[in-house]
Amino acid sequence: MLGVGRLVRFWLIMKLQGIFPALTSSFDHEGNLYKAKVIHNVERLNQIGLSGYTVCGSTGETPLLSTEERLQLMEWVRDASPEGKTLIAGVGAESVHETVRVANRAADIGYHVALALTPFYYRGQMHRPDTQALYFRAVADRSKIPVMLYNIPQVTGYGLPLETIAELSHHPNIIGMKDSSGDLERIKSVVPMVKPGFQVLSGSGTGFWDAMQAGATGAILAIANALPYACVTAWEAFRTREFAAGADWQSRIIPPAKLIATKYGIPGLKHAMDLNGYYGGPPRMPFVPPSPEGRAEIEQIFDGLRS
Repeated sequence: MLGVGRLVRFWLIMKLQGIFPALTSSFDHEGNLYKAKVIHNVERLNQIGLSGYTVCGSTGETPLLSTEERLQLMEWVRDASPEGKTLIAGVGAESVHETVRVANRAADIGYHVALALTPFYYRGQMHRPDTQALYFRAVADRSKIPVMLYNIPQVTGYGLPLETIAELSHHPNIIGMKDSSGDLERIKSVVPMVKPGFQVLSGSGTGFWDAMQAGATGAILAIANALPYACVTAWEAFRTREFAAGADWQSRIIPPAKLIATKYGIPGLKHAMDLNGYYGGPPRMPFVPPSPEGRAEIEQIFDGLRS
């Protein structure tokens, strides 16, 4: 457990602002992790004004990885990241024990924040506010690094209640939340309810601009793997209060982000990365790569947004 002095320092210096790609995981054509391509992607992304990287979130095909593979990816991304980048580790597991084990291994590797997904497998018991609150408090009590809540009801079938988020925001080692619900009204409601300093980040490629207008401090985005420059340009417009420019960039990002999110998923995102000079490569089975017709549709909608 973190000492009080260290917790206070984290609260003072841990600013989760800007754009964080939710990194994909690179595989070769036999389904093995591909170190050279992981490093290639991060080194290219380092040339853009990103705030840091999120590793082993839902975009990273994390349910298809072993724990040791997750930790290996974290090491490779850390090695390729320059000083000054904030590194966020996806540590979620169904049990407090395993979540804490992964979070503390991530801390030892050099990660700054642990992103913990709401547990969901045992729906009758897990889909309860008291169970969720106990899970996150117990993880935060034992984690060496600050914890972020991860709300993505499209995956878990459960949305954290606003009152539970507000309650958890007062825990000294819970510093924020990634909300991937895409529900702007939810973000508008939660921002005034949480403790001052608790940071909400959007996980919606189609709505992060509006979320920042509503009080989000930044975004953790899958689409930033393929369109990092466009996402950062929207953030910079927000930071400098150039609202017309930011809204314009968000409008350009919406069609490809929506196509990927609703139709082609991670395999489609990886094809878009290949188009833009990053390594997407094959998804891990049982994901199916896009068909020739699907690839053509992706290529058409990303045309003019190469970065």
